[in-house]
Amino acid sequence: GLHGQRAAPMAPCAPAVLQMVFCARRPRQVLPGAASSRVAPPRLSRVNGWSRPLHSFQIVAWTVFLILAFTTFLVFIPLLPRDSRYIAYSVSFSPVAGGIFFFHFLVHLIAISIDPAEASVRLKNYSQPMPTFDRSKHLHVIQNQYCHLCEVTVSAKAKHCSACNKCVSGFDHHCKWLNNCVGSRNYWCFFGSVASASAGLLCVIAILLGLFFQYLFNPAALRTDSRYKSISSKDTWLLFLPGSPVRTSTCVLLALGLLVLLLALISLLLLGHLLFFHLYLMAKRLSTFDYMTQGRQQQNSEHQTGKRSVN
Repeated sequence: GLHGQRAAPMAPCAPAVLQMVFCARRPRQVLPGAASSRVAPPRLSRVNGWSRPLHSFQIVAWTVFLILAFTTFLVFIPLLPRDSRYIAYSVSFSPVAGGIFFFHFLVHLIAISIDPAEASVRLKNYSQPMPTFDRSKHLHVIQNQYCHLCEVTVSAKAKHCSACNKCVSGFDHHCKWLNNCVGSRNYWCFFGSVASASAGLLCVIAILLGLFFQYLFNPAALRTDSRYKSISSKDTWLLFLPGSPVRTSTCVLLALGLLVLLLALISLLLLGHLLFFHLYLMAKRLSTFDYMTQGRQQQNSEHQTGKRSVN
C-alpha cells in the first residue's frame, strides 16, 4: 500500500509551554498548487547543529551553561571548606570521578555535531540545493519509503525534517536548543545531555544552599583561605580564589548567589520536566514524533465526533 508522510514539522518535545527542547513550525518547501506560479526558492540541507544560521535558543543555552559554570567553579566552590571543595570539584568536573559538567559538555557537543540524517542522505552532496516539493505531483514528501525531496530510499522510521530539509534516521524531533535534529544516531547523546544537565543543576543548587546554610550558622567556615587573615571586616569577601582574589561585599555576594540559584531552579524545572517526559516516552516505547502524532489524531477524532453529534 501507499506509505505517505508529510514533511515533519519541528514538534515540541513535551506538553509544557517552554522547555529546553522546544520546536516550532517553519515553512515547508511546497508548491501551493498547479494554478499558482509561486515557487519556494531552493535551499541547502543543514548538516548539524553548527550549520548556519545558529539559533537564538542555542546561544541562550550556551550562555546559561557558561554563567553557571563560571560562577560555580570560580566563585562559589572556592568558598567551601577544603574537603567539601575537593568533593565539589571532583563530582562536577573531573573526568576520572565521572564529572557531571565534563560529561554534559561532551555529550552536548556530540549531540550537536552528529549528522542525524539517513545513511543514503549523508552520501549526497550537501552543497547542492534541494528541489522544491510539488504537491501537484506528489501527495506526500515520503511515499513507499522514497523521499521526493532527498531523492533516496529511506528507512521506515525516517522523516523529512522541514527545518533541516533532509530525511532524519529514526526521527524524534527537531531541537532548537541543539539547533539540530534528534534521531536514532544522536538520541542517546541528547538524552545524556538532558540527564547530565539536570544532575549538574542539582549539584549547583546543593552547593548554593550549602553556602547559604553555612553563612547563616557558621560563616567562619567559608573564610578558611589564608588571605582572609589580612581582612578585618566580616562584610568583605573574596571572589575568584585562589588565583585572582577580588574583594566584594556581603550584599553583592548574596545577590549573585540568589540570582544564580534562581537561574538554576528555573533551568532545573524545565529540564526536569523534559527528562521525565522522555522517560515516559521510553516506558511507552514512543518517539516524540509518535506522541505528537497520536495527540493530533486524537484531537481530529474528537473533532469529528463532535461534528457528528451536532449534526
